[in-house]
Amino acid sequence: MGRMFGTDGVRGVANEELTPLLAMQLGQAGAHVLSKEANHKPTIMVGCDTRISGDMLANALMAGACSVGANAVYVGVLPTPAVAYLAKKYKVDAGVVISASHNPVEFNGIKFFDGNGYKLPDEMEDEIEALIKSNMKGVNFPTGSGVGKIKYRTDAREEYINHSIRSVNVDLSGLKIVVDCAEGASYYTSVEALKELGANVVAIHNNPDGTNINANCGSTHMEELCARVVYEKADLGLAFDGDADRMLAVDENGKLVDGDQIMSIIGNYMKDNGTLKQNTIVVTVMSNLGMSLSAKEHGINLEQTKVGDRYVLEHMKAHDYNLGGEQSGHIIFLDRNTTGDGLLSALLLLQVVVDTKKKLSELASIMEVLPQALVNAKVPNHKKEHYMEYPEVAAAIEELNKKFAGEGRVLIRPSGTEPMVRVMIEGKDQAMIEQEAKKLADLIQQTVL
Repeated sequence: MGRMFGTDGVRGVANEELTPLLAMQLGQAGAHVLSKEANHKPTIMVGCDTRISGDMLANALMAGACSVGANAVYVGVLPTPAVAYLAKKYKVDAGVVISASHNPVEFNGIKFFDGNGYKLPDEMEDEIEALIKSNMKGVNFPTGSGVGKIKYRTDAREEYINHSIRSVNVDLSGLKIVVDCAEGASYYTSVEALKELGANVVAIHNNPDGTNINANCGSTHMEELCARVVYEKADLGLAFDGDADRMLAVDENGKLVDGDQIMSIIGNYMKDNGTLKQNTIVVTVMSNLGMSLSAKEHGINLEQTKVGDRYVLEHMKAHDYNLGGEQSGHIIFLDRNTTGDGLLSALLLLQVVVDTKKKLSELASIMEVLPQALVNAKVPNHKKEHYMEYPEVAAAIEELNKKFAGEGRVLIRPSGTEPMVRVMIEGKDQAMIEQEAKKLADLIQQTVL
């Protein structure tokens, strides 16, 4: 079995891979590891997205935390960035989000934040995993008054909305915005925040029923939003994912504006206003080559990390940068929050639109998106790290690297959150790179069984 924690916590099919038992053990081990230095009864804040398995797993995790003497505060359905922010604001020992982000409803996940709102380093996750595998060796299970208790809070979402508005207090009067909430955690917070700032909001996919999260909607399925923006004659559209730590946009013509373009727009605005630290944006190796060309033209330095927002964040913290993120719309504004924050990204993008009085299509033209093809090969989770051990796959990748040398690039990597190997090719001819990416993905899928 591989490492329990992926790039974004522990993920799996709920009640099959991510069971209530495992959730309870994560609650026990997580509470113990995160609070062992504390000289007080520790408190863990727990929130979740809208998927039906959230209550089951949240309650199991909180039971585990209480069994080792920690208290739990349950804040219910909230975006991931809200839990990160509130964990720090209320000075709890840790925050936990029960969510599988952009994945389908049958999946769920558990991710931890420390008391400062940051995702845990690999070493701490490994310590939690080791404790579970040792059957909680050395952990004390108190009785009587030593057992923890659970407190339920219903006001947390208003706290997050107010914080977001205070962070970017922009007047959106006169703007018509279509918002796709992905039937997820942003169904209330994003709509209310935009309305309070004066926008005319057309909300879609904001009626979660526990089973429809991310179902042909949200930031991974943009087709309906693109069409709806044009139909409504709206100024722009915004799409969140299931736990609302990502945001992608659509311009007034119904054209997608991805995370690279959003970072380019806001980064250039920040540079012009003297607020982009060291004139640097941190991105991953998956970012479009067009972003590099645009950054160079506008005097902005780009620094690359491996894929995963946790690695972007680590690099930002280590070098004191304040803007970084991923093409998928997971963008971190470190001066304002400790993790990707879809609502914050939306408000900062809208601030640029309002202040420059430019349409989003004009702002997005700051970078040319070069043709890129991304195809997923479905492979077993325990084999996705080993695709290069198959000679025919290694040979095919070497051949592709030779083919695109100097005129594009080939990037193959295992997904950090799903049983997949992702094949990305960048080049000049969209049809050709799509054909080559599909051919390689098919080979990997058929070979790595």
